[in-house]
Amino acid sequence: MSSENQYGSLHTIIQNNIATVEFGHPASNSFPRTLLNKLTAEIDNLSKNDAVTVIILRSEGNGAFCAGASFDELLAVENEEQGAEFFSGFAHLINAMRNCSKIIVGRIHGKSVGGGVGIAAACDYAFATQESAVKLSELAIGIGPFVIEPAVSKKIGKTAMTELTLAAHEWKSATWANHKGLFAKVLENEVELDEELSHFALRLAGYNPEALGEMKKIIWQGTENWGSLLLERAQISGKLVLSDFTKSALLQFKK
Repeated sequence: MSSENQYGSLHTIIQNNIATVEFGHPASNSFPRTLLNKLTAEIDNLSKNDAVTVIILRSEGNGAFCAGASFDELLAVENEEQGAEFFSGFAHLINAMRNCSKIIVGRIHGKSVGGGVGIAAACDYAFATQESAVKLSELAIGIGPFVIEPAVSKKIGKTAMTELTLAAHEWKSATWANHKGLFAKVLENEVELDEELSHFALRLAGYNPEALGEMKKIIWQGTENWGSLLLERAQISGKLVLSDFTKSALLQFKK
């Protein structure tokens, strides 16, 4: 399956019980709402697909893994309702990844910012390269990583999440992210990354799907309130994005 237009692209290939889902966007693989919706729907569909045991989530190219939310769409928000609606896109995606019956393995080949860090955190297992630095820059533009915070905190703990959030202008290295638990393994380059990822996914796909499904439930135990929590967080971001501070900061970032 594939879909491609001005709002980005999404492609899925299923082979050996492994679904490889690749998203892409010309602006450093950032997410307009349309692409968020498509990826969420694809994760939901694959969750019900008996031909799939494991999902690999990756992005296009060899630059950034994901630059988070689309700045153009953030600038276009005119009221709190639109703001909450936009940020709820990330809430729905993280909840789809959490509720998905399949193990999701992330291929984090490059830098991640904001929502991209949230997506990496929502993967059940993530491979990265030395280029996979991370940054939560939301405070620098007048908002905060409210929607993705539960997923990030679940993976790396409140202390590391706080460090990442308050140092909003600072990149943290892939090694830092590995030590904190965001990445399970960091490889030297993309060639080594793909080799390790392929071996791991094939082994995983050979396990009992029912056992993997039960394990998935245990991995996400204690997150049952996220269905409402993440949408509440989207309202906070949706309100803050309307501030003069944020509008001005977004314009500066775009320049």
